[in-house]
Amino acid sequence: MCATCGCGDDAAAVITIPHEHRRHGGDLDGDHRHDHAHPHDHDHDHLHLPVTETVTLEQKVLAKNDELAARNRDRLARLGILALNMTSSPGAGKTTLLERTIRELAEVPTAVIEGDQATLLDAERIRATGRPVVQINTGAGCHLDAQMMSGALDALDPAPGTLLFVENVGNLVCPALFDLGESGKVVVISVTEGTDKPLKYPHMFAAAQLVLLNKIDLLPYVDFDPARCEQYANSVNPGIEIIPVSATTGEGLARWYEWLRARQSLSNRGAIDDLSPRT
Repeated sequence: MCATCGCGDDAAAVITIPHEHRRHGGDLDGDHRHDHAHPHDHDHDHLHLPVTETVTLEQKVLAKNDELAARNRDRLARLGILALNMTSSPGAGKTTLLERTIRELAEVPTAVIEGDQATLLDAERIRATGRPVVQINTGAGCHLDAQMMSGALDALDPAPGTLLFVENVGNLVCPALFDLGESGKVVVISVTEGTDKPLKYPHMFAAAQLVLLNKIDLLPYVDFDPARCEQYANSVNPGIEIIPVSATTGEGLARWYEWLRARQSLSNRGAIDDLSPRT
């Protein structure tokens, strides 16, 4: 269970390789139940619990997650795999961006772990690129965690030197707190979401190593101030790099690809400390 928001149940997570009957934590026919110990029509502020109990529970959950994440990180480091935890709000364009990135970085061995509450739609889109992909369906869960990541790595079995994208559930709250064992976090925001996004979700932007500002082709049609957004992002994470891109037109993607190639080169040489998760 997520101690931060009270959602989800680890046992409900389902890992699927598209078009193959391999699954961890669920039945082969795809029908599975999400049994929970409590209903979801409850107040999420949990004001009825003493503050000390809530903090203790969250510390225990996060401590267990961090232990598993450290194992994942060691596993990936031994294989020279650069794993990027891609986070965003719903609709920011992560999957479209990944599709284009994978196709245009044809010389780079890539694989993807897709995270969504339901459906295999995004995994099928990635599978169409010809690259390995597994889907994690979290049920009611609002984020991926290190245990899900471990199961996905078992199913995916990425080759040494792979560039691994982990597309997290669309959410800028809990994914900031749950380390997966990744090399770094990349936040994708779009110009349709509002200039003040970094101020509204400071923990995510503070934890990230890069911000991709997507859909810049729409700037003439929306009320968005890129300079002000960059100022806000730097106020919570001084010096963070921001790359304006358009997954539709391709504008700015060359700089994104350059960033990826440089980090993957470091990862292959076992020198990726500069991308370790921030706290």
